[in-house]
Amino acid sequence: MRVIPAALVAGWLLMTGDDAAREAAGGFRDVAAEVGLRFQHENGASGKYHLPEIMGAGGALFDVDADGDLDVLLLQGRALEGPAPVHAAASGHRLFRNDLSRPADGRGKLRFTDVTERAGFLPGDYGMGVAVGDYDNDGDPDLYVTSYGPNHLYRNNGNGTFSDVTATAGDGLGDPRWSTSATFTDYDADGDLDLFVANYVDFTVVGSKRCVGPTGARGYCGPLQFGPVPDRLFRNAGDGTFVDVSDSAGIVKADGSGLGVAGADFNGDRRADFYVANDGMPNQLWLNKGDGTFEDGALMAGVAFNMEGQAEGSMGVAVGDPDGDGDLDLFVTNITGERHAFYENLGRGQFEDRRLRTGIGPATQPYTGFGTDWFDYDNDGRLDLFLSNGAVTMLEALRGDAFPFRQKNQLLRNLGNGRFRDTTATGGPGLALEDVSRGAAFGDVDNDGDVDVLVTNNAGPPRLLLNGLPSDAHWLQVRLRGVADNRLGLGARVGLLMKDAPTSWRRAHTDGSYLSASDPRVHFALANADVADVVVEWPRGLRETWTGLRMNQIVTLKQGDGKTDRSLSIDRTPQTATIGGGSP
Repeated sequence: MRVIPAALVAGWLLMTGDDAAREAAGGFRDVAAEVGLRFQHENGASGKYHLPEIMGAGGALFDVDADGDLDVLLLQGRALEGPAPVHAAASGHRLFRNDLSRPADGRGKLRFTDVTERAGFLPGDYGMGVAVGDYDNDGDPDLYVTSYGPNHLYRNNGNGTFSDVTATAGDGLGDPRWSTSATFTDYDADGDLDLFVANYVDFTVVGSKRCVGPTGARGYCGPLQFGPVPDRLFRNAGDGTFVDVSDSAGIVKADGSGLGVAGADFNGDRRADFYVANDGMPNQLWLNKGDGTFEDGALMAGVAFNMEGQAEGSMGVAVGDPDGDGDLDLFVTNITGERHAFYENLGRGQFEDRRLRTGIGPATQPYTGFGTDWFDYDNDGRLDLFLSNGAVTMLEALRGDAFPFRQKNQLLRNLGNGRFRDTTATGGPGLALEDVSRGAAFGDVDNDGDVDVLVTNNAGPPRLLLNGLPSDAHWLQVRLRGVADNRLGLGARVGLLMKDAPTSWRRAHTDGSYLSASDPRVHFALANADVADVVVEWPRGLRETWTGLRMNQIVTLKQGDGKTDRSLSIDRTPQTATIGGGSP
């Protein structure tokens, strides 16, 4: 990691003294039940150890009704044997509307209302993951729900209901295989969102196998006991339909047991690539060649294997710039004993595995990680790391428990010197809970200027970890509205411009993590400043700046309303920006 001199940092980042004391003064607490998120995940476990039982499910934070706050979707499973439920109420997927109040003093009260019954989700699904994106560019976020079984594309009707358009929106969208994570990404730079779907393994209930764990007790089989299946890529035709281009794009040349996926520009050529975390098989980095085809560059880039050249039990993916050098680094969660992977981008898509020197590897070795993302939890300007954990093989310490897979989630704080520290113990009561956690979605649920976390649990209730850490930093959240580009601005780079200091870059996205979708709003924190200047690099190359934005608010930046400033000079190494004739 590039280390920024302390003298420089002091002028524009919030500096802390006794971190432990500061964190102990607040922290994350679970408010799910008290604010109306009442839900219990059903994994369908029958004592036969069918693999899907232990792998799901995810959820989403997204503004379904365009009222400025984040609503919640939680995905449900069901019994894997026997007839599927026939009533919508029994299907289990639940949509909760955020009814955050907005009093004059700005201290809103958080409350959710279950509005599932009119939403239109189909009954009978064994839900796994969800991708969020406005595929038809009508201003409403749409959903692609993956399943163990047929997937579904749900079009947002703009009135609190969804229409299942799977059958009419393109052949192959209802893939009946076991799909996991997915991402809406504009890979062909035509202004609308395409769809990449990760598929796991060729498991069937009839073909389920008997496996034993390290303790000799019967347990869930690993993915290598079943054959991998190819992922799928769907190109948005721009008329409300998708075309399956998996074969012609070349992504079927290498199968994998895909669990996590993210679409982003990993090599700096301004084209969207795809990174796939494969469980027990080499990870894939599908590099966009710009002609509609992709090639797997993971091996040459250094992100296919660990430092010993071995494939790992990869699950979740986080993409961000924690070292502040302007390119995208990769974090991948793995199974207990393997240490989670941190691949630092050295420039132009070449990576180095630095899980050991950063401290991330030793801190994560005892855990099996799933959902994850980079986010600035303490508003000090640096990207930290959250991990949702839960075992897949029986934990000996929990032998005799009905569900012996519970682990604590983790919070790793970015110290700004190339290392991370595990601050879980001082992160609040919400991080003291032990669950079998899977998905994690990130966003400011109560619109108070810090980032909260929705955690989904296998065979358990969700956790809404509300961020209560005290901070005297200023903050800014940016909501993008594309015009020539996709409406949510997914894939855009947003930079906070600072005088005589590196630009702080963030990526507008909903993807990554594991089976989950996060808020596309971009979050910044900055000390000792009341206003800020922001630059947006839209997915198709247009760069615009907005100056004098007031801090401590959520702003909407519409494509075309900013200044296309030719005097803006962006040097990717080092990543700095200067605005001609002015200063932030």
